[in-house]
Amino acid sequence: MDDIIHNGDPMLDSVPTIKQKALKINLNENIYGTFAEIGAGQETVRQFFRVGGASGTIAKSLSAYDKDFSDAIYGIEDDKRYVTENRLKKMLVQETDLIEKRIVREEHPSKMFFCYANTVATIDFAKKFKGHGWVGVRFQIDPNDDYNEIVLHLRFKENIARQQQETLGILGTNLIYNAFYKYHTPKKIIQYLYDNLEEGQLEIDTINFSGPVFKNVDNRLMSLELVKNGLTEAVMFGPDGNNLLPAAVLYKKNILALRGRFRPVTKVNEDMYVQSLKLFLQEKKVEKNNTIVIFEITLADLENKGAIDERDFMDRAKLLASLGETVLISNYKEYYRLVEYFAMYTTKKIGLCMGVNNLIEVFDPKYYIKLSGGILEAFGKLFFKKLKVYLYPVISEDGEIITSENLKVHPRIKELYKFFKFNGRIEDVKGYNADSLKIHSNEVLEDIQNNSSGWEKMLPKSVASKIKKQKLFGYKGN
Repeated sequence: MDDIIHNGDPMLDSVPTIKQKALKINLNENIYGTFAEIGAGQETVRQFFRVGGASGTIAKSLSAYDKDFSDAIYGIEDDKRYVTENRLKKMLVQETDLIEKRIVREEHPSKMFFCYANTVATIDFAKKFKGHGWVGVRFQIDPNDDYNEIVLHLRFKENIARQQQETLGILGTNLIYNAFYKYHTPKKIIQYLYDNLEEGQLEIDTINFSGPVFKNVDNRLMSLELVKNGLTEAVMFGPDGNNLLPAAVLYKKNILALRGRFRPVTKVNEDMYVQSLKLFLQEKKVEKNNTIVIFEITLADLENKGAIDERDFMDRAKLLASLGETVLISNYKEYYRLVEYFAMYTTKKIGLCMGVNNLIEVFDPKYYIKLSGGILEAFGKLFFKKLKVYLYPVISEDGEIITSENLKVHPRIKELYKFFKFNGRIEDVKGYNADSLKIHSNEVLEDIQNNSSGWEKMLPKSVASKIKKQKLFGYKGN
């Protein structure tokens, strides 16, 4: 069916306007579907009505604004909410099912059915919450194949509801157009979602692809694209490889974050995780059922000579997933920015597990030169009342164990360090494994790639076996 869509139009080689995109869809006699939009007007379908030729494209336009009608059509969500991924997916499935029931396939053998849907909350009257929403398209490229889906979550940045509605209409048109004309290049689908838009209009923080045309797409790589292209500052994915909505995962949770390269996960990482979690769970009102542990990797730690090695990224992602961990990829080089990010979603306790060298960097003034309030502003954001650092020691070249008691920080902020130390914001990890302190991940990685012997003993057993079995990190052994 590819020739039905790609007909040599030079428009495909440039950046078409929203009107051109909508018209191209409308003029394709094989594209036919439903628009279901909740919460922000019928802004996307309006683009298709306005350009003309919509009678052969739009089967139905639906806006179930009234909650009772919405519930009657799509059912009541368990959490009684409407702006959710589950709601969106119900809309997509139900509307495509209705097309299949009402249109006789035999009479329209070349029709590619689709449903575009969104469920959105725009900015509130008090302008306290800027608004967010779920947007998706379920579509066919071949009438004889199963449906494909692209589902994303957005956050509005504009401060006027009308502007947000117009932005949503542009994004929705881009999404439908990309689904039919750019499906073979998923990375470009992400880039082209911002056609005719500015970064200051919205943020896309989650996207997932599924279906036959995306069978070779790993959603973790698509998640990485969002951060690489500056569409969001942080993305999250779970052990199953699917991208997660950070707001849903972190909401009202106690958060323990472990930053690292995890290239690979060593016994040091394992010990830091285990010992820090023990301490964190001893804090008041911190229990397992309301706590999440996040393994965080910064974009800078994924770069090699200014570029990101996708295979290397996937090796780390697969390994952490196999260990059952939730991973955050962020563009937050400074710790205070990471804490600010977590604080958007929770008012509960936040713990940072870090090594001594990381803490020394945190207390280095040179990292805060560009911040108007300097290091004091950064520390005001970092060491807020519900944050604690769990400090894992290092061993010096002469064999000395360095902890919070004997580490040396910049002379200018020595007193500032003492203030946070003696106010209980920094706690040493004391139950550590002394043998693990001698392990350095860069040396382990070199041994793996050179097929040297003995590297396995520096990793958790399950990690070593997975590296061998899946040939991760350049391992070439038998």
